[in-house]
Amino acid sequence: MEINPAIKFNHDRTVMFSKRPRVLIVGAGLGGLTLGAILQKSDIPYEIFERTPDMKPLGSAITFTPVTAAFWEQLGMYEEFLACSKEMTTMQLRNEKRELEYELDFSEGPELFGASTNVIARPVLCDILMRYVPKERVHFGKKILSTKQGGNGVIIRCSDGSEFEGDILVGADGAYSAVRQNLYDELKKVDLLPPSDALPLPFSTVCLVGQTRVLDPSEFPDITSERSKFMNILGENKPYSYNTVTTAGRTVCWAVILYLDSESSKDNDAFRNSEWGPGAAAAMCEEVKDFPIVAGGDKKLTLGDLINWTLKELISKVMLEEKVFKTWFHSRTVLLGDACHKLSPAGGAGASNAMHDAITLANYINALPFHPTADEITAAFKAYQDERQLWVQEAFDSSRIFKTMAATSFMGKVVRFCTKHLPIWLQRQAMIKMAVNRPQIAFLPRSEDKGSVKPAAQPSLNCVAPKEETVAV
Repeated sequence: MEINPAIKFNHDRTVMFSKRPRVLIVGAGLGGLTLGAILQKSDIPYEIFERTPDMKPLGSAITFTPVTAAFWEQLGMYEEFLACSKEMTTMQLRNEKRELEYELDFSEGPELFGASTNVIARPVLCDILMRYVPKERVHFGKKILSTKQGGNGVIIRCSDGSEFEGDILVGADGAYSAVRQNLYDELKKVDLLPPSDALPLPFSTVCLVGQTRVLDPSEFPDITSERSKFMNILGENKPYSYNTVTTAGRTVCWAVILYLDSESSKDNDAFRNSEWGPGAAAAMCEEVKDFPIVAGGDKKLTLGDLINWTLKELISKVMLEEKVFKTWFHSRTVLLGDACHKLSPAGGAGASNAMHDAITLANYINALPFHPTADEITAAFKAYQDERQLWVQEAFDSSRIFKTMAATSFMGKVVRFCTKHLPIWLQRQAMIKMAVNRPQIAFLPRSEDKGSVKPAAQPSLNCVAPKEETVAV
């Protein structure tokens, strides 16, 4: 396939371009799988390419506020999602004496937004999404070496020597996206990349995460609680905070956050672009094993107990970068999720924003005319970024506030004091601001929004797929 953006086609578009654009999705994380599950409901052909040889059950818990309820319902997986998750009505902040400092209340969610806030283990969520994407659509062991795009298509080349052609390339391959790197290298050559996009991803925290085996109530009494117990504990005179979350599967997801200063940032910088092996995770496990946790009843457990109940190969140590890129697309290539905006997990907004990206992008792709040109595809990508960027920036800002709230710094103390004494009406306004954007898939039957607070306007909800022209006889 020839790729040359300089060529201008004067031929019939029905001859030169695919009727419906073939979409190549790089990355089988939450964003990539969500986009695949949505496109599966359309007539848009797609393939997903994942660098790892299989789907590893890594990660901790993911909190979903009501902002994704419509997505689950439209795809017919809401009941399964509810069955595999646990409702969360409060998030508690405690000290190392296990004493309650204060709690955030989410119990008004169903009345305000028509759905509850739920916690689900990341591996369970990936399993659900994988069931809605045919196996033959997902190709594992496909590490992207290079991408090329032009006026009449895109090509990806993989480390195993294979090549794949398509009309649209979606980079859903995470914070260190190979698609983004190739796209930005291309833009640098023609001086189209903003200087800030060329800077390394900034990070100030490192996170250790894991999920225990199934536990017995005698080991962890809170495991039987009807609602998820979300405990955030602040380290005393140490640069750590950590949390534990009970799941519907009777496991405990846990995470430890190390706040870096300038010196410790240098020490950790060598791992920025590498796979963190079990040795690095093991060293951090040793550092935090004596930190006290809350388990319910009169149990006095520590993080060491949770670590011992977790398979060592399922404990991972990762950077927590934070950045919103300015460039999300060019020509036939577009980014979504962590590839274009990496949020602190403290606000629980990273996964839901990746899903919102997928919903919005799918709406615009499905509305492309038959046999779309490169210019028409680029225009759709611009509409996608225009719709999503302000919401992403708001989520980025609120996530940083949640991160500071759990920090051990002086500013963390200030934020916690203000939050603790915030009037109820102001707490409600903050909750509304974070949950008013509840996008839906334009080409599927609408999900009835039962919240008293109506969702924000969604331009892509007006997208309409092209129709075949009928010729009168």
